[in-house]
Amino acid sequence: MTDISRKYDLEERLISFAIRMLEVSELLNKTNAGNHFSGQLVRSGTSPAFNYGEAQAAESSKDFIHKMGIVLKELRETSICLKIIVRKPLIKEPEQIQRDLSECNELIAIFAKSIKTAKEKR
Repeated sequence: MTDISRKYDLEERLISFAIRMLEVSELLNKTNAGNHFSGQLVRSGTSPAFNYGEAQAAESSKDFIHKMGIVLKELRETSICLKIIVRKPLIKEPEQIQRDLSECNELIAIFAKSIKTAKEKR
């Protein structure tokens, strides 16, 4: 697999994840808490895709690491948001977002490793 196809695959995963977070936000109860978490999930769950795009146009390795760090931060925030949604629960069938939580954790692992590798190469 070439670097370009790996980049595309990761970009596609982030876009799919963002779309799924938008869908999950629409499943949340229409309460104060549900509305709060819906907005939070829309922001933190879509941000990684945007920031990954910015990282691809980084001006330096330091800039790349910084932007990838933002992706990681937003993914971790989304993971915590999903965990709260499941534990509260803020949706009727919380088990339906377990796959989303797993995908989020996989993405966290990928970006944590990418940042580590980029720092080692610097």
